[in-house]
Amino acid sequence: MLRNYSKSSGSHKSDPEIKRKYNWWMLFIIPAWVTVCFFAAQMIMAGLVLLLHTFNVQFESVYKTALNSSLTALVYIITLLLTIVVPWKIKKLHTSRSDIGWTRLPQWVDIMLTPAGLIVYLICSSILILIATSVFPWFDVNQIQDVGFGRPNQQYELFLIFTTLVVVAPVAEEIIFRGYLYGKLKKYVPIWAAILATSVLFGAIHGAWNLAVDTFSLSVVLCLLREYTGSLWASILLHMLKNSIAFFILFIYPILSTTIVG
Repeated sequence: MLRNYSKSSGSHKSDPEIKRKYNWWMLFIIPAWVTVCFFAAQMIMAGLVLLLHTFNVQFESVYKTALNSSLTALVYIITLLLTIVVPWKIKKLHTSRSDIGWTRLPQWVDIMLTPAGLIVYLICSSILILIATSVFPWFDVNQIQDVGFGRPNQQYELFLIFTTLVVVAPVAEEIIFRGYLYGKLKKYVPIWAAILATSVLFGAIHGAWNLAVDTFSLSVVLCLLREYTGSLWASILLHMLKNSIAFFILFIYPILSTTIVG
């Protein structure tokens, strides 16, 4: 009786022994593409505003907070469209919901990991900032980030700022960075390299050095949450929590202090 064998004994290595081949060029190409799309979106919006100015559209008549909130949301939307849709339409490079980590609803594990992730992030950020201040004398730990909003005078302005910083920004940035960027990179390079590249770029776009170190630390934890849960939800929740704390410090605390002092 003849028997068919799919693999001849000893002629091939077993799957765990097959060394994975990495495409290290993607470590530069994909982050560069995301960066181009991010700044292209800002240039498109700047061009649109300039065009409207040529038609005598007066933005002074629009409340600044509402305008900034709208422009920020549009920049994120355009960035997502450029990043995901353009490669799909031109090169047929499809990005699935699985690639982004958008395959299920939030679960209890996502909620429970959020405070733990916050603690790990704060510890990592403190250590890296301490090292940076020790190694680089010019490192300014007190440099303040320009979030694009001034002090609100009306309650609706506070609501718009909260919605932009605590809801819109975390969801959009997680889809772009921990979703698209990290999801694509880990297909071509080791996970540690994908986390490092994603976090370096995420820190760099925040401008100031102290913020770059802080957001780098945050991104590392966000990537680990994405990898551990297989979903983007834990990352989104942690990002929202972190931005909520920043929102309180920047906007709520000054209002409370002024009210208490009189």
